[in-house]
Amino acid sequence: MDEDGFRETASRILWRMFLSAVLLCLVFMALRFGVIEKDLLPRGCGPGGSGSGLSCGLAWLLTQSFHAQRLGIIALMFGVLGFLGGIRLCSWAGWLAGLAGLILYSPDYATVGALLGLFSLLRAYAPVPTAHENGQG
Repeated sequence: MDEDGFRETASRILWRMFLSAVLLCLVFMALRFGVIEKDLLPRGCGPGGSGSGLSCGLAWLLTQSFHAQRLGIIALMFGVLGFLGGIRLCSWAGWLAGLAGLILYSPDYATVGALLGLFSLLRAYAPVPTAHENGQG
């Protein structure tokens, strides 16, 4: 691949990473500030989301995502798999789950997971230097 083709592909990937991060952050910020902090979650739900149907199940699922930093731990797990294993799908999952965890009350592990995912994504799409660029040719 020539240099111009690589730049076009790299810029497309960077834009995809940026836009996916912005959209995800907007959705989870709306969820956090529009639903959770305005206390719009249903209250009469039983354990495990049992209660008045779908709304109780969604409230339970949302609460479980940040209870004991579960979302952050998931982001960390995917970030480590993506970073050490070079698996792009895990890197994407670590990056996006880490951003969601930063917004939804799981910042400790989510920060590391997001950074590991981001670093491995940037490394995966970095140009490979040729022998001429290394000064060997």
